Amino acid sequence: MESLKLYLDTMVFGTLGVMSFFALWFAIERLQYYQRLELEKYHNADELNVLLTRNLTIISTVGANAPYVGLLGTVLGIMITFYDIGQGGEINPQVIMVGLALALKATAAGLVVAIPAIVFYNGLLRKVDVLTARWKQLQA
Repeated sequence: MESLKLYLDTMVFGTLGVMSFFALWFAIERLQYYQRLELEKYHNADELNVLLTRNLTIISTVGANAPYVGLLGTVLGIMITFYDIGQGGEINPQVIMVGLALALKATAAGLVVAIPAIVFYNGLLRKVDVLTARWKQLQA
């Protein structure tokens, strides 16, 4: 339990940091790709769709799972708080509130990662729809 207590923040915030890095990295990569894209070079709708939607799944996965990583950190933090209270034998409301407040920061961090990832994903998906519509106009 002591090692979990010692490394919980590092594990949760490290995982969320890696997730946010990948979401941001792939969002920037997709935006740059869309800016360089020459629609007239493509003659197959399926090929175009595969190229346009590449890496969007990663961004969506980060947005969908970051809150769960934060929630897991919160649950483990609350478990640690209750364990410490049980081991101490003394119930001090101040200690309980501090422990719970610190545990909740993991959920907040998960939301901070998830919300921009979902915004990126939705914006990029809209860009895919626009580019697909423009490609269809070129084919007509």
